[in-house]
Amino acid sequence: MDLVTYWLTADGAISLTTAAVLIATSTMTSLITATFGIGGGVLLIAVMAGSLPVSALIPVHGLVQLGSNGNRALMTFRYVDWSMVKFFSFGALLGAVLATFIVVQLPLVVIQFAVAGFILFLVWGSKPKAQEMQPAGRSLAGLVTTLISMFVGATGPLVAAFVHRNNYNKMQITATMASCLTFQHGLKAFVFTFVGFSFFQWLGLIFAMIISGAVGTYVGLKVLKKIPADKFLVLFKVIVTLLAIRLIVQAVSDLV
Repeated sequence: MDLVTYWLTADGAISLTTAAVLIATSTMTSLITATFGIGGGVLLIAVMAGSLPVSALIPVHGLVQLGSNGNRALMTFRYVDWSMVKFFSFGALLGAVLATFIVVQLPLVVIQFAVAGFILFLVWGSKPKAQEMQPAGRSLAGLVTTLISMFVGATGPLVAAFVHRNNYNKMQITATMASCLTFQHGLKAFVFTFVGFSFFQWLGLIFAMIISGAVGTYVGLKVLKKIPADKFLVLFKVIVTLLAIRLIVQAVSDLV
């Protein structure tokens, strides 16, 4: 086994073909997220779920998403609402600390129903007149979504639902979400390292997926700038809602 194959396949944990599919998928899903603000992370973890060992799925997905969101945050830096990021990050830090002490986790079905219902409420429920979350609400968003992300992986739709409560334009939505998720996935990487997961074996594949994702992000942001603001907000709400419905369908199918 040559060195490139060793790094891309995580020392034979996956095939070279699977690695190529995951790298290409990273490009496509990053493009989707950059264009519509949401959706790519959920699609990526769905593809990875059928390719990676269960023990590696959430930590590897988290580190790839750290790179993907980090790239998007850098490319949209001037649009970030740093007040939202500051309070979200404070809550996220508390959520990460709490996650390291949780031994018994809720059944996945319970989490899926709860997250889906909360997303639908946040997106379609009544909003405060100012259309802006208070600091306590922003910190709570960071705590709750970070804690949940340790067990279900892709919490982008839930973070999106919180971000949607603010009076943002399309670029602010994309930039602020990317910054919040970058911090959240960074904490996730720390927590999984703390509890004993070794990322070393997977670094080659992760790095390749981050690089390919950066290409998708660059193209997606070009597309985003051409989408009318009103249409973007409608598409954003529809996509987040569909992702919530998908969670409900998954939960129901697991119960049957």
